[in-house]
Amino acid sequence: MDNLKEYSKDEIIKMLEEKKIKAKDLTDSGICPTCFNKESNGAVFGDDTDKTIYENDKFSVFLVGNPRAEGHTAISTKKHFKDMMDIDDDTCKEIFVLAKKVMNVIREVYKSESVYLCTMCDGPMNHFHLQLIPRYSFEERGSDNFVKPRFDYKEDKEKIEKLRELLKN
Repeated sequence: MDNLKEYSKDEIIKMLEEKKIKAKDLTDSGICPTCFNKESNGAVFGDDTDKTIYENDKFSVFLVGNPRAEGHTAISTKKHFKDMMDIDDDTCKEIFVLAKKVMNVIREVYKSESVYLCTMCDGPMNHFHLQLIPRYSFEERGSDNFVKPRFDYKEDKEKIEKLRELLKN
């Protein structure tokens, strides 16, 4: 694929719609897929407002559209940072304090045994985010949980409302 920076926003959106390119193609061209998704009303990953469980001026917390486990959640910075090494210390502290709160709420709502936290920002252009992946008592412990097969998101309105309610405080 050519360098996508040579194309207009509308041309890139059309290529995404026609499935001629994927998020990784944006990354490989030095375009942040997360920022592009925000700027283009969900052209890359879709509109996740129905999955958003908490939001403030710095962060967005949402259930992942292709999860590795029920309750798989992401916390994304609103401001672009390539990875954790680029974050200022105050934002770093804030996102990890928020992650702890979200992890406890996920464990409570989904009755998981634990919640793993990871971040893997890789490639020439990424957007810093944390992945929170619940582990259930029937699953083996260990790093294989980070690469469990993904599956289609199934909306559970009752759990979403409970998550939102508990994260308000």
